[in-house]
Amino acid sequence: MRIKRSRPWDLPDHAVTDPDVFWNRRRLMQAAGATAVAGTAGAWPVTASAKKIGAPADAPAAGKYPAPRNEAYTLDRPISGEELVSTYNNYYEFGSSKTIWKKAQDLPIRPWTVTIDGAVENEQQIDAADLLARMDLEERRYRHRCVEAWAIAVPWTGFPLRKLVEMAKPLSGAKYVRLETFHDPGVAAGQDSPWYPWPYVEALTIEEATNELALIGTGAYGHPLPKQNGSPLRLVVPWKYGFKSIKGIVRVSFVEAMPKTFWSKVNGREYGFWANVNPEVDHPRWSQATEEFLQSTDDVGFLASPEKVPTKLFNGYAEQVAHLYGEDLKRKYGDRLYR
Repeated sequence: MRIKRSRPWDLPDHAVTDPDVFWNRRRLMQAAGATAVAGTAGAWPVTASAKKIGAPADAPAAGKYPAPRNEAYTLDRPISGEELVSTYNNYYEFGSSKTIWKKAQDLPIRPWTVTIDGAVENEQQIDAADLLARMDLEERRYRHRCVEAWAIAVPWTGFPLRKLVEMAKPLSGAKYVRLETFHDPGVAAGQDSPWYPWPYVEALTIEEATNELALIGTGAYGHPLPKQNGSPLRLVVPWKYGFKSIKGIVRVSFVEAMPKTFWSKVNGREYGFWANVNPEVDHPRWSQATEEFLQSTDDVGFLASPEKVPTKLFNGYAEQVAHLYGEDLKRKYGDRLYR
């Protein structure tokens, strides 16, 4: 007899707010007995003309959506609205504002070649469409925590990073998985900025990369990822701050030495390699003890006053990942330098 093991983030479906509810304010307010919050103190601007940006027309493997939901990965908070998640983004390749979603539409994502190399038995170049054809996609509902102290909850679609690792067949010397994003300043004007070390690079240890939570994200909200959210391939590691979840992946390398990552090069004092969510370790310029949970935009394009809630260790996934760091928790889940 199969016994279902309860996980710390589990929540029954009837308790999870459906995304459609967020986009009908009247239904939301009737259900919650709430009053309008537009224009109240603490409202955050999103975009003057925020509108839902769905799947790009040239997305690879579009026929694989919606993917079946993996019921092992549910949430203890409502899903954030799709319009919010698709228009409130960090993607420094296109600029440093949160409203880069329009600029990101210029990125061509088909064909999209991914190089797998380094200390592996099976070096190869593969088109994203061919890669997705080999993978079983699934939907997982994850918490997402930005180092800037805001948080969202997203129904990602993708496949376990472990599956890509298995496909590459790493050699015994491979200790880290290094991921690299595209580099095309002609399309992504932010890459003209000389003070940033392009291309964007992030990395995980082999143990982190093969953990059950690590996901290659290919879609969200039941369809392929919008370009500003990292289409066609991004990393999703929900126990780490969002800057670890690299977008627009074109290279996956298996290496022996710890890679120098993008933000550790920019400012290693504030953004180190590990970047695990830890409420007890403040960013040098702000507290990480609480987070502002962002849910949806209101009718006039403003983010309703966010709810401030306590930050959870490892973003609520300690049971699944704490064992990766052993007795060295202080260094690896966040010391003063996030290393």
